[in-house]
Amino acid sequence: MRKAVDSAITKREPQELGRTIGAILIEQGRLNAAEVEEIQLFANRQGMRFGDAAVQLQRLSPLDIEYAIAQQYNYPILARGGDGGVADDVIAGYQPQSEVVESLRALRSQLILRWLNGTTRNILAIASPERGEGRSWLAANLATVFAQLGERTLLIDANMRQPIQHRLFNIDNSVGLSALLTGRAGREIARRIHPQLRLYVLPAGAAPPNPQELLARQMFEVVMDHFASQFSLVIVDTPAVSETADAQIVAANAGSAILIARHNYTRQSNLLAAMESLTQSGVTVVGTVLNAH
Repeated sequence: MRKAVDSAITKREPQELGRTIGAILIEQGRLNAAEVEEIQLFANRQGMRFGDAAVQLQRLSPLDIEYAIAQQYNYPILARGGDGGVADDVIAGYQPQSEVVESLRALRSQLILRWLNGTTRNILAIASPERGEGRSWLAANLATVFAQLGERTLLIDANMRQPIQHRLFNIDNSVGLSALLTGRAGREIARRIHPQLRLYVLPAGAAPPNPQELLARQMFEVVMDHFASQFSLVIVDTPAVSETADAQIVAANAGSAILIARHNYTRQSNLLAAMESLTQSGVTVVGTVLNAH
């Protein structure tokens, strides 16, 4: 995939936005005032930028500088692990300048140009033939990079049999989609992941005994219509296509889907069968993604 050009914060001088990197790092407790002055003097003598000087003096790491620049540009970097942090798989959240995330941005650009700008229904299901092909990984990271554009984005975990999004974003899963579909919760239960990031996650919730029946009810369509009107984009994580009819029901309600296959793992026959199954359910498969993750 071509390199995306919509995230070039490292190419601009940090002084452009008023609040200096040094001030941000002092606020975060990563430097003190004396260290900032030392770094700035060295940078001035060497004709370097503050961040480059700090790294050369071994006062900071490149990740520290990336974090500070992200704060300058109101581009939040999520914590990795621990309380309030995301799992390692949500790489777009905590390491947005990695090569993997550049590929995700390229996919985002293609979706905007070839699908989102022309669709009448802004819901996209993420599907795969089998388990273990990276479906939930793609859903989580794709939702994150759309939110980083400033788009109000909702990620729904519609895999009520084996949900995972609550673990990826470290949120409570006691109440979620299953409770919403049975009238035991309101639509406000979607969790905002970060106050500066317009990313919301609706977990699957407690496992119901009848997930397929819940998804087939009219209430699911009503809920999805509501969310489609409230968000710029709704991304839905689904179960594997080959295991149950859940994925076909969810994708048919969405109207559009991306089908993901894993390099050296997914069989071509399974991929073709999954595509045929979705197409026969009235789903527009807007593209396929080969996952090397």
